[in-house]
Formats: sequence, structure tokens, C-alpha cells
Amino acid sequence: MRHVDLCSGIGGFALGFEWAGLSSPVLFCDNELWCRRVLTKHWPHVPVAEDVRELATDARRLVPDCDILTAGYPCQPFSAAGKQRGEEDDRHIWPEIFTIVKAKLPRWCVFENVYGHISLGLDQVLSDLEGQGYACQAFVVPACAVDAPHRRDRVWIVANTDNTGQPASSGRGQDNRDEEGHDSGRVCENVGHAQDDRRDRRATQARRKGAPDQSDKPRLGVRGESSRSSSDVADSNDQGSQGRISGRQDSGRQGEHGHAGCGSPTHRQSTEDWWAVEPPVGRVANGIPRRVDRLKGLGNAIVPQIAQRIGETIKAIDL
Repeated sequence: MRHVDLCSGIGGFALGFEWAGLSSPVLFCDNELWCRRVLTKHWPHVPVAEDVRELATDARRLVPDCDILTAGYPCQPFSAAGKQRGEEDDRHIWPEIFTIVKAKLPRWCVFENVYGHISLGLDQVLSDLEGQGYACQAFVVPACAVDAPHRRDRVWIVANTDNTGQPASSGRGQDNRDEEGHDSGRVCENVGHAQDDRRDRRATQARRKGAPDQSDKPRLGVRGESSRSSSDVADSNDQGSQGRISGRQDSGRQGEHGHAGCGSPTHRQSTEDWWAVEPPVGRVANGIPRRVDRLKGLGNAIVPQIAQRIGETIKAIDL
């Protein structure tokens, strides 16, 4: 697919979708000079624009045709860490992004933002997209869903249309229920419940190898809540005061046997290796070039392993 990535940051969407074998970027856009340099380094043949607002002034001409459009648009208008001014915030650029969506009508749109977006602004985003003929679903998928040692709840919005203003969800239209009335929506099953999907695969692999079934181990749900009791959680927090998720070492070892959430399609690593240090740039390290820029880039970035899972689901549906 042809992929236009707005508010690109350091390229998390493009990286995750490339791992999934879904798409290749045809345009990036970011207003941070350091991010644009990172994008140019890793995708030297892809043009990098500087301002979403400028693209929106003549989107038909300035934005190439695309099959999938993504954006991790600014979170400051919605974040609980800010003033939550919403549409009154100067950094609120959803109207410009939606202008580009209307001009190009990509088959798929995927957006990411902070958890505070649920109570401030998300309804408008979904209403705009649905009014343009998209079938939409929002998911809360945290970083710990792919075994990162921190929570980082984020809202992921997935929207699909057939390019003529009609919803196109898994070939069934907007209603994904089968003949018996059960919800068979593939996006919800494979994206929103990534942990369940991975747990089932682990159990199958264990049975094939004659190993004990590990599927009954404590696990994290879609939003990162553990299925254990509160007392168990308290005990594990006492034992792991370094901010590491209890049980992550076990899940890391299980990840050595075909973990579906991390790594590239050609080279899977255990989650212990993949998330060996978090964040990759030490916050008190000295002598690292552009350390502040790197930390800012990481703080603003999406988790590419989650983008990979979404990309794999889109690929299964559409390719």
C-alpha cells in the first residue's frame, strides 16, 4: 500500500507497517527539524513536508494519493498533563488532518493519541470520519500489551472505507455480525484483543512441543489490567519496585518462541532482549549527542510494535 504519514515523529507508523509487510511511505510530515532529519536518514527517497496546515490548504495537489493515512496528531489539546483546552488550543490540528482525509479518501486511516482524548475530542473525530463514509473503531492499547516495561495507554483509531464514501469493514459493511448474531469483526478481534490472540498461539505451540500449557499464567488485558487479585498485584509491586511489569520476564521467555507483538517479521527477538533498556537513551546519561532531542522524539513517538500488529490485521483483511 501507499502510505502517507502525518505528524510522523521519528517514523513509528512507517516502521511498524514495514515490519508487517503492509505499506511503503510516500510522504512524511513533521514540524520538528530533528525528526525530519531522522526520517530523511532512514527513508532518504521519501519527501518530508514541514506543516500539516500548509498541506491542508491544497491537499489534492500537495498530498499524493494513498491507500492508508496515519497521524499521531498533537496530544497537548487533550492530555491530562496539559490544560486540556481542546479545540481552543493552537496545536489542535484535527480539522486540517480531516481536510486531507476528505481530499484523498484513503481506504484506511489509523490515528494515535493520548488516553485523555477519549473524554475530549474523540467523539468529534469519530463523527467526522463516519460522516465521510468511514467505519470506525477506537481501541485502548498500551505499550505493555507488547511487553514494554511501562503502561503508556494510548487511543488507536482505525477507520476503513471503500473509497466511494461507503464503509468497508471486512467485506460485511458496518455490521460485522455473522448469521448467528456473533460479532465477527476481524479488526476488533485481532487489534483490540492482541493479548488473547497471542495467548492462544502460545498454548498451541506448547502443546505441539509437549510442554506444559502456559496459557493460564497471569496476563495483561487490553488496557493493561492484570487478571490477578489486588493483593497479588501489591505483592508483585513490592518485589519489582523498578517499574518493571510483574511477570514480564516470563512473557519475555515465551516471546522467544514466536512472539507476535515485537520485532520484525524476519528476525524475532525475545522481549527481554527487545526491551532490555527503557528508554533506550538513559535520562541521566552524559556524552550522548542530541540527548534532549532523542528523549523528546521517544516521548512523542508511537510504539511501532503496536502499529505492526494493526498493520498485520489490515493486511490480513485487505491484501
